[in-house]
Amino acid sequence: MSWTHSRVGRPDAPCIEFLDRLYSYALVLTRNHADAEDLVQETYIRAIPAMRKLRADSNIKSWLFTILRNVWLNQLRKLRNGPQMFEIEDGVANSIVEPSKDSHDLYVSKMETALVRAAIQKLPVQYREIILLREYEELSYQEIAAVLDCPIGTVMSRLGRVRAKLRTLLAMTSKRFSVGLK
Repeated sequence: MSWTHSRVGRPDAPCIEFLDRLYSYALVLTRNHADAEDLVQETYIRAIPAMRKLRADSNIKSWLFTILRNVWLNQLRKLRNGPQMFEIEDGVANSIVEPSKDSHDLYVSKMETALVRAAIQKLPVQYREIILLREYEELSYQEIAAVLDCPIGTVMSRLGRVRAKLRTLLAMTSKRFSVGLK
């Protein structure tokens, strides 16, 4: 489904459907639940009045992510200390049980998800955010380039580097994990 918005400017269309995704992105950036909530709130405070000025073919999702990132960067400039560090908690969506999977498959899937999240948390913020935008939010390279305000080639090279780093981190982690099971 295309996220271009024909309801731009209408008061009944405040883009609430992006709230959870924006919060996830904010949490990756800030690593703090309260700061992530504040960041999303500030994003909507800036976005809603500006919606009337958007063209009908505007990509609302990418636009909101760009606003959120710019608000975060402005906050970092003001603080100069950087964000507090906290782990991302498993959400409700991860606790839903698929009836077709047996308990062993569910356990393995949960462990794999935990290993991937732990590996992502070890990455620098520029890599965490780009992997989140591509793999979890499924933004195109062009949309990511717009959000991060960089060339598409930079997006592609960073994604290549972050995927290589993740492979290395996951290989090291899985070796330690399998040794611990024996």
